[in-house]
Amino acid sequence: MKSNNSALYTLISVFFFWGFVAASNDILIPVFKKAFDLSQSQSQFVSIAFYISYTVGSLIYMGISLLMKQDLVNKIGYKNGLALGLVISALGTLLFYPAANTSSYPLMLAGLFTVGLGFSLQQTVANPLAIALGPIKTGSQRLTMAGGINNFGTTIGPLIVSFAIFGSTASGSTDISIESVKIPYLILGAAFLILALLLKFSSLPEHPETIEESNDEKKSSKKSALNYPQLVLGMIAIFLYVGVEVSTASNLPAYMESKLGFAIADIAPYISLYWASLMIGRWTGAVEAFTNNMNTQKILRFLAPYLAFGVFLFVNAIAKHDLAPFYVYGLIILVLIATDIASKGDPARMLLIFSSLGIFALFTGMFTSGMISVYAFTSVGLFCSTLWPCIFTLAVCGLGKHTSQGSSFLIMMIMGGGIISWLQGTVSESIGIQSSYIVGVFCFAYLAFYGWKVKKILIKQGVNDSTNTQALNH
Repeated sequence: MKSNNSALYTLISVFFFWGFVAASNDILIPVFKKAFDLSQSQSQFVSIAFYISYTVGSLIYMGISLLMKQDLVNKIGYKNGLALGLVISALGTLLFYPAANTSSYPLMLAGLFTVGLGFSLQQTVANPLAIALGPIKTGSQRLTMAGGINNFGTTIGPLIVSFAIFGSTASGSTDISIESVKIPYLILGAAFLILALLLKFSSLPEHPETIEESNDEKKSSKKSALNYPQLVLGMIAIFLYVGVEVSTASNLPAYMESKLGFAIADIAPYISLYWASLMIGRWTGAVEAFTNNMNTQKILRFLAPYLAFGVFLFVNAIAKHDLAPFYVYGLIILVLIATDIASKGDPARMLLIFSSLGIFALFTGMFTSGMISVYAFTSVGLFCSTLWPCIFTLAVCGLGKHTSQGSSFLIMMIMGGGIISWLQGTVSESIGIQSSYIVGVFCFAYLAFYGWKVKKILIKQGVNDSTNTQALNH
């Protein structure tokens, strides 16, 4: 694997951009809302445009593959597919220039939608490619590393975009100019093109080796992945999981501005904390991927989350934000550590426990006030952090030769991030922004139900090995 390390590091940088853009949308929402005089539900079209593009992109690529009678990525190659996805995303960022000059909200949304189309193709290619860049047994470690880089992007994205729009917090500027949005996104587009060139001339394989079907896969008699109840219920779970993860953050600026009197420019550190919470949780949950030594695992379970928290504090210190309000969050992280230990690495058990804590966190945020409510809402990120790999693993468990098809159906359900965000924004206009978090409570309730139900389904099918959650990261 002498030449694969540099290729892997280049590939992992793609994961960074997914997180950077997704979290930065939470800053664009309040900016667009004020600049274009939008309602809360209208401002959530940002989330809809971005996340629905994953589904549209998947359908386009599946349609092209059907017309070609051959898988598109297999036809053009993994490296070319990844480069093409980056070029499509770069074209989307270019739309921000005329959109800013003409103050066109629909054109801004079209830009985000196009960026998401490119991400959809990148997601399809990058995850299996990361596994293929080395021994299969250590594929989970490479994806865990990629997930950590993704969350680093989600942590610093809101800070950088906020700085680009508002400037330094020390300046006290709260003026919003839509034209200030175009520069960071043009720079982002240039980064996409540079990365596409680097990948094109890297040592990444065009057609990585695939794993042959096992005997269990060959025995599968069902004609489609949709014949498996764990997948169908899992598709709903992915839809609602991505929905509650995204909507909790995307509606937070409206809550902090309207109920707590925060200036839009001062909200970025809290959006950063929310996405950093996902990083904190994933670094904690990934401990077992790095060592089999139980004593080392015990140490890392306490060290990893606080190391990730330290990254959040460091980047906010560089941004010259006051760190004093965030130190108390270190106590909330202890709840995450205790919950991670209690789950014993079982995905169904983890899904049930973490979803229950998500419900508790949302109710706490809904029925308290001030900074307690803010920390309660941001802690939802901690309890969402490991749910993607849990749901994904349980949903494709036992699918055999239909696993790849099942995975593509699950990726399509990422659109929940946009639809649930819009739904909460719409609900907020009737019952208020704080009470609208009841939408997230219902999402978590289903996830808890899925954790309980899927275990019974798998046992009935005679499938018991559903514990390898490390191999899948969002």
